[in-house]
Amino acid sequence: MKIEDYKISIVIPTFNRIVSLPRALDSALKQTYQPSEIIVVDNGSSDGTTKLLRERYPSIRLLIEKKLGVSAARNKGIRHSKFQWIALLDSDDAWDKTKLEKQKNALASSQDQFRLVHTDEIWIRNGNKFNQMKKHQKFGGDIFNNCLSLCCISPSSVLINKNIFKEVGYFDESLPVCEDYDLWLRITADYEILFIDKPLIVKFVGHNDQLSNSVEAIERFRIKALQ
Repeated sequence: MKIEDYKISIVIPTFNRIVSLPRALDSALKQTYQPSEIIVVDNGSSDGTTKLLRERYPSIRLLIEKKLGVSAARNKGIRHSKFQWIALLDSDDAWDKTKLEKQKNALASSQDQFRLVHTDEIWIRNGNKFNQMKKHQKFGGDIFNNCLSLCCISPSSVLINKNIFKEVGYFDESLPVCEDYDLWLRITADYEILFIDKPLIVKFVGHNDQLSNSVEAIERFRIKALQ
């Protein structure tokens, strides 16, 4: 595949994130390798998100649905996307401006051996960078065993070939959390993963509306995914 053939659709699910969504969108729009489209799926926001997008970001494709959860929002964006490569971006995260360029180049250098490439990340809490624990270390290659104990791929770091969803399925919409953990297990069970050992995304963690903070005893959903 030629470099210019890597056409990318960015899919951003959001729910009442009018404060952080512009940060995510601006990081997508400032990429050194420009995406072919950016899709925001508004998952039933009531904070003026739709008005913000239509006024400040008229080039963005906006899909609106009732609140069905992040899996349904991501799946809707993926299904409505026009291009072969999907970059996921959560509305409370942000990208380094070279993220898509480095991922595209890495895929091209691998001669299309991989269907998914992810990157390392920086974590920010209360405005300060903090170090991840050793268990959060990211890997490439055959990483299924690494993915069993915890979710070791961040959705916002992923660039993924759309065909993979036809083979392993989409995000499980019955899971309120751990939906990414579940999908990575299905993918890594069959495919090797390409990893770029550079922190190309920034995760802002610890805020009140973070999805993992909204559900009690989330380990039961990891067990369901394993089953």
